[in-house]
Order: sequence, then structure tokens, then C-alpha cells
Amino acid sequence: MHNTCLACLFAVSASAFEHAIAICDGRDARALAGATYAASMHELKTEIEQFACAKDPGRSPRVREVFLQFRAALTEGKIRAAERSGRGWVVNSWVKQGILLGFQLGELSETGDRAGLSFVDKDTFPPRQWRVEERVRVVPGGSSVRLGAYVAPSVICMPPMFINVGAYVDEGAMVDSHALVGSCAQIGKRVHLSAAAQIGGVLEPVNARPVIIEDDVLIGGNSGVYEGTLVRAGAVLGAGTILTRGTPVHDIVRGQVYRATAQTPLEIPENAVVVPGARGVTKGKAAEWNLSLYTPVIVKYRDEKTAGGVELEDLLR
Repeated sequence: MHNTCLACLFAVSASAFEHAIAICDGRDARALAGATYAASMHELKTEIEQFACAKDPGRSPRVREVFLQFRAALTEGKIRAAERSGRGWVVNSWVKQGILLGFQLGELSETGDRAGLSFVDKDTFPPRQWRVEERVRVVPGGSSVRLGAYVAPSVICMPPMFINVGAYVDEGAMVDSHALVGSCAQIGKRVHLSAAAQIGGVLEPVNARPVIIEDDVLIGGNSGVYEGTLVRAGAVLGAGTILTRGTPVHDIVRGQVYRATAQTPLEIPENAVVVPGARGVTKGKAAEWNLSLYTPVIVKYRDEKTAGGVELEDLLR
């Protein structure tokens, strides 16, 4: 009996040891894959920067191959024009350089169906063709998404809408009819871009930050967000709200005025509810004529009632 117990103990120990080795092997494999991926991205970044600085990159026999690798990584969301760093965001200038390189290399070509929708554009950024396994819902009616834009599974695209190259649209977002997602714009999870909402794009200068809309934001119809504005998570923009670098935002709840500076973009706080407003001009003829200027106003911060309205949007999907 004693010998049997020892045999069992050794068997269990050996099994546990083999299991531990298997776990370590798995971790090592994942670590190795991660290191290999990081090395390949670093190599891609280096080559893109070199070609972007070359006088005539089109003369290199390798430039197209490198660009196609770059475009594939951009389309798959493996690289992006801007990404989170703690509470802030960092611009990846080399990604914009790669996009500009694509336009430089591209030649005009015809795509689409001559009997229906047809396009003439640079062959380096043709419209995407969708497959069911990508799990992106693209409703018929004239929408277009360029290759080089990342659109995550579960995104809904209502016609007609357009997503430009370099844009990043995360899971659960809805891009409604006549909405535009500009080049390199970053759209977070579960964002709703209502009908005719315009999210501005930017390619040059390459270090300029794109518009960033964080998770769970509702952008009302006919709204526009431009010039690197950052809309923090959970915010709501009422219909017709326009945000630019030159537009101060008045927060009547907290008694503050938010402005962009030379170093920082205009930033809308988390859960802020912003609506179009006006402020009177106090000088000159404008004051004499009782004129007012447009200004966005934060009238409240998101509460259960506001959240309920957003949940209703989810149910309507």
C-alpha cells in the first residue's frame, strides 16, 4: 500500500511537472510571437519612414511590397494613426507618412460596377469589399469604406456613409446615414455617429493629432467635430453642435470655459452633454446691433435619464 501511494505520488508529480512545462512552453510561444510581431512592426515603421523621406520612392522595386504590408496592417487594426497612452493619446506620425506614401505611389484606376456604382481613384486605396465573416453590417445604399481603414466586428454602416483611409472605428459603433469619418479619425467602442455627423480628418502635418471620439459617445445629427478635438468617454453632443480648435466651450455646470491651446486640443470632459448655444458680443457695432456668436454649451452631465436614451438607441438596432 505504501509503495502504491509513492507510485501515485510520483505519477501525479510527473504529470504536474509536464503540465507546468506545457504552460511555460505556451507562454514562451506567445512571448516569442509577440516579440516577432513587434520586430516586424518596427521593421515596417523603419522602411515606411525611409521611403517617405526618399526623393523618388517609386523607383525602388520594394516600395510597393512594403506599402501593401502597411495597408494590410492598417486595415486589420494592427497599427493606427493614434493610440492611447495612459489617459492621453499619442500620434503615430509614421502611419500618416505611410498613408501619404500610398497617395504618392497610387495611379488612377476604375473600380466598381459599370452598371451600378463606379469609382475612379488612386489604386493604392480602393474601396473595401466585405465578407460575412468580418461581421460588419453594411446596409445597401451607396456607402463606401477605403482599404486602409479599420472597421471592427459588430460595427453598423447605414447608407450612404463614408469612412476614409486611416480611420479606426471600434466595436459596436454605428455610422449613420450621410455621416463621414475622416482620414485618421479615431472612433471608440459603442459610439453612435448620427445622421449627417461629420468627423473631420487630418493627414498633414503628419504630427497633427486627429479627431478622437472615445467610447460610448453619442454624436447628434448634423454635428461636426474637427481639428483634433478630443471628446472624452460618455459625452453627448446635441444635434447641430460644432466643435473646432477656435471654438471655446462654456460649461455652465462647473463654471469653466474650455479652449484649445498651442500644445493641447479642445477637450470635452467625460459624460458632458453639449448643445449649441450663443453668447452676446459686447463690443463695437455687433454689441450695438445686439448680435450673438455661436458657442457650444455644456448644460449638464450624463445621468440615468440621458443613459436611458442612449440605451434606447441600442434597442433600436
